[in-house]
Amino acid sequence: MLGIHHDKLLPDFAPDTFEAWAAANGKITQAPKPGEAPEAVLFQTCYVQNNEPQIGQDTLEVLEKNQVKTACVKGLQCCGMPKWEHGDLEGLRAQAKANLDLLTPWVEAGAKVIAINPTCSMMLRREYPTLVAPEDKARAEKLAAAVRDPSEHLWSIRAEPRFNTDFKSTPPQGAVAYHAPCHLRAQAIGFRGKQLIAKIPGVKVDAVQECCGHDGTYAMTVEGFEASQRIGKRAFDGMAAPGAKIWATDCPLAAVQFQQHAGVKPMHPMSVLARAYREDGFKDEGEKS
Repeated sequence: MLGIHHDKLLPDFAPDTFEAWAAANGKITQAPKPGEAPEAVLFQTCYVQNNEPQIGQDTLEVLEKNQVKTACVKGLQCCGMPKWEHGDLEGLRAQAKANLDLLTPWVEAGAKVIAINPTCSMMLRREYPTLVAPEDKARAEKLAAAVRDPSEHLWSIRAEPRFNTDFKSTPPQGAVAYHAPCHLRAQAIGFRGKQLIAKIPGVKVDAVQECCGHDGTYAMTVEGFEASQRIGKRAFDGMAAPGAKIWATDCPLAAVQFQQHAGVKPMHPMSVLARAYREDGFKDEGEKS
C-alpha cells in the first residue's frame, strides 16, 4: 500500500532521539555571538536523529578526543534530499530555510558544520546553493563553504598536536573492510574515514568503491528492491572478500543494505574510531584489546 517492498529490512526507530540525548547531556547550546563560536556545530541528520543516535554520540566522542569543541542545535530539519528526489521542490526549500535559519548564526560566527551522512553533506554543500529560494541563496553559499564530513574535518587537523592517536583497542585480526559511498565520492573530498581507520596501529583497510544499490529510498520500493540487489552485488562481494570481521561505511543506509544482502552491518568510521579509543572497544567482536 505504501510502495515499500515487504522484504526490505528497514532501520529501527530509537526509543530516544539524538536530540533528546544531547539535551539530557548538556550538548544543546544557543546560537553564539560573533567570535565566540565553538569550532564546529553538528548536523546529525535524520537517520542519526531518529534511528541510530549512537553514531552521533560516537562522533561527538571522537571529536572531543581530538579537542574539536562541537555544539548541537535543537530543531534541525531533514536536509531535503527525499523531497527533492520526489520532485517536491517547495518542500525542500521549506526544510532548507529552516536549517539556514538555525545554522547561519553559527557559520557567521566561524563554526564549521559537520554533517554525519554523506548524502546530507552533499545536499548542504553542493545542492542547497542551486535549489533554495532566491532570497536564501547567499546564506546557502555561506553554509556550503562551511560544511565538512566528520572524517574530513579530523583529517584536516592530523598534523596538529591535538590529533589523538592514543588508540587502546584494535579491530579483530587488524582488518577492516571499508565501503566508499557514492555520495561521498561525488564530493571529491577523499576517503578520510578509511585513512583515519588506517591510523589505528596494526590495521589494514581494504576499500570497495562499488555502489551498494540503496540509492536513497530506491532500495525500499517495490520496483527498486530486487534491482538494488543486482546493482549492489559487486559491493557485497568486494566487502566480503578480505574476510574482515569489522566493516565500515560512512553511509548508514548503505550499512542497512549490506546488513540485509551481505550479512554484516558496517559501522560508521566514527564508531570504529570511538571503539578504538576505548579499552576493550571491540570485545563484543571477539577481539582482545
